[in-house]
Amino acid sequence: MGVVVLLNLLAVLLTVISAVSGCTPSDRAALLAFRSSLTEPYLGIFNTWSGNNCCQNWYGVSCDPTSQRVTDISLRGESEDPIFEKAGRTGYMTGSINPAICKLDSLSNIVIADWKGISGELPACLTSIPSLRVLDVVGNKISGKIPENIGNLQKLTVLNLADNAISGGIPGSLVQLSNLKHLDLSNNQISGEIPKDFGKLKMLSRALFARNRLTGSIPASIGNLYRLADLDLSINQLSGLIPEQLGKMRVLSTLNLDSNLLSGQIPSALLSYTGMGILNLSRNSLEGRIPDVFGAKSYFMVLDLSYNSLKGPIPGSLSSAVYIGHLDLSHNHLCGAIPIGSPFDHLAASSFDNNDCLCGNPLRTC
Repeated sequence: MGVVVLLNLLAVLLTVISAVSGCTPSDRAALLAFRSSLTEPYLGIFNTWSGNNCCQNWYGVSCDPTSQRVTDISLRGESEDPIFEKAGRTGYMTGSINPAICKLDSLSNIVIADWKGISGELPACLTSIPSLRVLDVVGNKISGKIPENIGNLQKLTVLNLADNAISGGIPGSLVQLSNLKHLDLSNNQISGEIPKDFGKLKMLSRALFARNRLTGSIPASIGNLYRLADLDLSINQLSGLIPEQLGKMRVLSTLNLDSNLLSGQIPSALLSYTGMGILNLSRNSLEGRIPDVFGAKSYFMVLDLSYNSLKGPIPGSLSSAVYIGHLDLSHNHLCGAIPIGSPFDHLAASSFDNNDCLCGNPLRTC
């Protein structure tokens, strides 16, 4: 009995010692160097970064309970945390991401998001953190290029660089991120082409590239991404044909290709596929007829084909669709009678404006 009590006391003592010592000196030094390059004047979140144990009560820092190594930096400028509610404002932070962060080589999550004023480049050494799963720096002023060796981060599942000022091309090594599920590069200044072998990212469920300067064609290999549910390539300078493979993706439910330089005809499979809920092909140079392939299982929350060069009649099969919430066929060269019945009975004239010779409700009588 005495031995059991002794062992229990020893276990408690070791726990206390571990809690007191906490955080390794090298991790603490790396965090303080990281902090030294940032200025946060309103919330005082870095006031908590004091004392020797960075694993305890340092805002946004988490550690592995066994090794006491820092595993997470989670600093969000928009949060429901009480520190924001008390201040009555969102966060604002300036400065840059110090390369000292790379010395925290047990990190699995880096979230430095929505601070609006953090600038400078992403440290290239981030690609040397083998355990990194999440890299999220959305909503800052980060510039420079995506690190060339980003493909080294084999455990990465989330890469969110949206709403910054990142330029240059998409590194070819990006397609080596075999565990990547969420990719958001939206609203930057990224140029060049999407890698032809982008379809290697077999785990990807969201790929968001909107509001960049991408050129070239849409890689047909994207059709191999059988988990992809959301693809946004809008507001770029992409050209060429829409790959037919995009209409054969069984999970894809949102496809935004608007405001590009795409040409050719609309692949029939894009409109006959019953899983597509949002399809925006507006503001391109698409031509030919709208494929007459809608059916009783067609369900579109948004179907926008406006500002193209489509001709011929509005397909009669559209009347058989179970639901079409928002339909826009304006600014084309369509001609003939607008079909009768749902969904046409609830649409405004603006859905059909500026065509060659459409007639019928809600436009002029045929």
